[in-house]
Amino acid sequence: MSEIVNNPASTAEISEIIIELEQYRERLVNDILQLGKKIKLSQKAVDKNITQHPEIAKIDLILEQLRSQLSELS
Repeated sequence: MSEIVNNPASTAEISEIIIELEQYRERLVNDILQLGKKIKLSQKAVDKNITQHPEIAKIDLILEQLRSQLSELS
């Protein structure tokens, strides 16, 4: 049976995760913007969709937590 070891993440690992999440968030935002243009939504409607998108909100929360954790390690 394998044992799960809960080692704290290093600053390099946290930084890498932050970068990957920021890139993923940017792709989501760009996809929403492109889709909004295709279906001819107003910029206001597109912005509202971005701010209310559950996946983006979740990413923002995780990024906030990771940045806090990173600042504690530094």
